[in-house]
Amino acid sequence: MDSLRKVPELSLMSFLNGSNNDKVTFVNNLFSGLKDYGFIILVDHPVDAKVTSKAYDLIHEFFQLPVETKRKYTCKEGGGQRGYTAFGVEHAKNSQYPDLKEFWHVGRDTLVDPVRFGQYFPANIWPDEIPDFKDTFLKLYNALDTTSVVILDALGMALDVPQDYFRSMVQDGNSIIRPIHYPPLDANAPKNSVRSAAHEDINLITVMVGATSSGLELLDRDGQWLKVETNEKQLVVDSGDMLSRLTNDVIPATTHRVVNPADATSNRYSMPYFVHPNPDTVLSCIPSCVGTGAKYEPINSHEWLMIRLREIGLVK
Repeated sequence: MDSLRKVPELSLMSFLNGSNNDKVTFVNNLFSGLKDYGFIILVDHPVDAKVTSKAYDLIHEFFQLPVETKRKYTCKEGGGQRGYTAFGVEHAKNSQYPDLKEFWHVGRDTLVDPVRFGQYFPANIWPDEIPDFKDTFLKLYNALDTTSVVILDALGMALDVPQDYFRSMVQDGNSIIRPIHYPPLDANAPKNSVRSAAHEDINLITVMVGATSSGLELLDRDGQWLKVETNEKQLVVDSGDMLSRLTNDVIPATTHRVVNPADATSNRYSMPYFVHPNPDTVLSCIPSCVGTGAKYEPINSHEWLMIRLREIGLVK
């Protein structure tokens, strides 16, 4: 592998505020970055760094609570789509070894069409012990939600779909922000487990606030693992299973992992935002990507989500 190969770094503000040429350049680089690497890094964006910093402070505070306190907030509905999921519950698809992480889920708090979609959205859960948690994470959720729509707008231009194609798809989308804690490596941790085993995300795209420490790696298109280095002010974007189905693998789902650190005493925190369509969306091939024929039969996005949640141990 070329040692100079590196995940592309793009300016989202150039798409939002730049000239027509800037917008075209961003669209082209976003498309080629996701197609060739599966990841891009946004060096600037509209998400307030003060909000993300505050969110990191709060998840650090929450995950330091006693295990019995955290378990009070476990949600039994819909594959733990809200609240707390304990250490060692989730595993990668086709892996028998649990990931070395615990996490929290915050979902969409208000719906444009609650009659149509309300049944799919459990109420959010908020920890009593952390007073600012709700306000901060709703602010972060809304900021990442708005930003993800801008990214999808740009991607839609590259894919030659109608202007509202992705916007209508993700309105009332079942998107989730997942603050994750990777604790120090305990001597009693399951053998053969890693912080996050190689996997692909289920959703359209993932927009992740840069993690507090390294460890994220993507499987490059040439079959080599490539480190993804970011800071907390940047956003990392990767492509998921649903986008892969929509684009007929023109943009493949990106295999990635979080490896165990050399320093076994270290913590790692990250905050991915998983961008999902609304539960009525049918995932069918985008016309510009059909090529010699669609590889996948159309499938309802909620049905696909449940299939994948069962595969990773979150739904029985």
